[in-house]
Amino acid sequence: MAGIGISRRGFLGSTAAVGLGVLAHPSFSARAFGANDRIVLGIIGAGGMGRGHMENFKNLGAEWGAVCDVYEVNLEAGLEIAGPQSKGYADHRKLLERKDIDAVLIATPEHWHHNHLVDTVQAGKDAYCEKPMSWSIEQGADMVAQVRKTDRIVQVGMQRRSSPAIHECKQLIEQGMLGEINLVRAEWYWNVNLRTRYVLPNKLDWDRFVGPARKQPFDAVRYRNWRYFWDFSGGNMTDQGTHLVDVVQWFTNTTQPRAAYCSGEVYKLQPSETPDTFCAVFEYPRFTCTWTLCYSNSFQSGWGLVFQGQKGTLELCESGYRIYGEPWTGGGTSYSRWGAPPPQIEKLPGGLTSTLPHIQNFLECVKTRKQPNATVELGHQAVRTLHLANVAHHKKTRAALAEDGTTVTT
Repeated sequence: MAGIGISRRGFLGSTAAVGLGVLAHPSFSARAFGANDRIVLGIIGAGGMGRGHMENFKNLGAEWGAVCDVYEVNLEAGLEIAGPQSKGYADHRKLLERKDIDAVLIATPEHWHHNHLVDTVQAGKDAYCEKPMSWSIEQGADMVAQVRKTDRIVQVGMQRRSSPAIHECKQLIEQGMLGEINLVRAEWYWNVNLRTRYVLPNKLDWDRFVGPARKQPFDAVRYRNWRYFWDFSGGNMTDQGTHLVDVVQWFTNTTQPRAAYCSGEVYKLQPSETPDTFCAVFEYPRFTCTWTLCYSNSFQSGWGLVFQGQKGTLELCESGYRIYGEPWTGGGTSYSRWGAPPPQIEKLPGGLTSTLPHIQNFLECVKTRKQPNATVELGHQAVRTLHLANVAHHKKTRAALAEDGTTVTT
């Protein structure tokens, strides 16, 4: 059912994949921006993550003209941030009909990302699309194809691509500080519980939320915790893994593994479907990568990446990074698991995953028409690797990716 525009106090209304080398269309159909012009945005999906991004976009000078959400509570909260000049919608297609909207923030569950992104660029709007970019390998390849049929600017929300400290690490690797990298360890540790906040069923358009997914009866647990159910998400394999695997492939100048294995289970977060604890192993031509997640223990809380090379080791986390030289024998006369040598380089500025530089990069690219730091090609390459691990998990076997990047064998 098509939605209609609503006031701030009302809620009314209720492919074939291609390769990654396609060039952007040379034409430019969006309005030309002056140095002081404000970019007018609409948001599709005004949940907690989306509203956080809205505040950051406002702080960087953007203006909000429209908000779309299927849950009236989120819609009203988004409209409060957007301001009195904004309008609300239940149907994203009505938002996209607005001629005054320059760009769209897509912050919906990932089972909607394909439709929302394709509809957005076909409507002539630029897009900032939250990660993980796609719900499947096939969808991701089609998203790349559809975006590259247009002249639209699309930034995927992999904010490490715009982090100054992480760029420094990339430069140090290129300078040879680690030598040949043979092992990479990606890790994420939290101690969390499922969300149990109440949902007002009469204020939620459940059928529109489910959208392209399998039809199913209303379930408040699935709505609040959609990241943990296969119909709506690839789980934390793709959700958090996209951030880390993107850096792994960026730093090692690779675009995909040859194959993946994965073992994991739901040990704590029942009735989830996607594992809350897992270990995936990726075979790359010159190195091995592991990706480990545990959501029932917060020792070494948060994310971490360790690149182990023949000349040195890089440790990278939210606080910053350290580089240690090789060989190391424990810092003394005997080996010690718990000892650590003084790092050759240590930089701990904190806040490595701030989204502000990434949003700023997107806004600048909307005006200049230059490609952003996290293009759809990069977004697809990152999550494709994690989709492969999910295939391995489901099939309980080794899953291989063909050279064309679209065919999976097990």
